[in-house]
Parts: sequence; C-alpha cells; structure tokens
Amino acid sequence: GVVAGMAVLREGVEVVLFMYGISVSGGEPPINVAMGFALGVGAGAAVSFLLYRGLVAIPMKHLFKTTAVLITLLAAGLAAQAVGILQDAGFIQSLADPLWNSTWLLADDSAVGRVLRTLVGYRAQPTGMQLIAYFATIAIILVLSQVVNARMKRARQTPMNARTA
Repeated sequence: GVVAGMAVLREGVEVVLFMYGISVSGGEPPINVAMGFALGVGAGAAVSFLLYRGLVAIPMKHLFKTTAVLITLLAAGLAAQAVGILQDAGFIQSLADPLWNSTWLLADDSAVGRVLRTLVGYRAQPTGMQLIAYFATIAIILVLSQVVNARMKRARQTPMNARTA
C-alpha cells in the first residue's frame, strides 16, 4: 500500500511541476494550460473507463491467450532485433544477407510498419539468422509452455496426500 501510494504521489508531483513549468514559461496563457490539463484528464478517465468495461466483458481465458500470443511474438521480434544488431556490429556473420525485400509492400519506417515492428518484430528485409532467431524463439516458448502446462495438469490431478508423502 505505501509503495503504491508513494508512486502515485510521485506521479502527481511530476504532473504539477510539469504544468507549472508550462505556465511560467510564458508559451501559453494559464487558462489554456488549465483547459488542456482538464481535457487531458477527462480523456484519460474516459479511455480508462472504456478499457476497463471492455476488458471486464472479455472472458479471462481469451484475454490471457491473446496476451500470451502477443508476448510470444514480441519476444521473437526482440530476439530477431538482437540478432540484427549483432550482425550490424559484426559479431554474427552467417546468414547476414537479406532474404527478401518487402519495402514496396510495407516499409519499416511507415506508420503501420513501425507498429508491426514493435508488436510482432516485422522486418521488410530480414536476414536468414533473424528468421532463425524469430522462429526458434517461438518454438522454445511453445515447447516450454507445453512442458509447464503438462506439469501443472499432473499436479492438479495428483491427490493432495500423495504430494506430501
């Protein structure tokens, strides 16, 4: 409780200092700053409410499966990006040539390309080693998830007195 309260207090102080800095810098009249602040708080509250209502309506099973898939794709994208950085630095030389160029279809620096790059690791010109890292990461996560799920299922099926013996 205390740590959460301190975190909220710190964020509140940051907002106050930020708003004060804007108002004394002379760039905007204080009424405009106050109106912008009020509109921002209102919009944030509305979005938070809508997200909460939407997430409550989604069955937890589907929510967790969707987030697990997104986190897996994010991890695979990060692994591929790490391989790309290591290739650019010269630490990994094998399979460093791009396999294809889909920039004509979707460039890395386009708005959609940036979103896909962040969410799922999209690359318009992936190298062979990046693809290996991407799919190996997905495979490792899937295999480990199956192992953990199988162990949890066995643990649930084992009677309580058999576990303590």
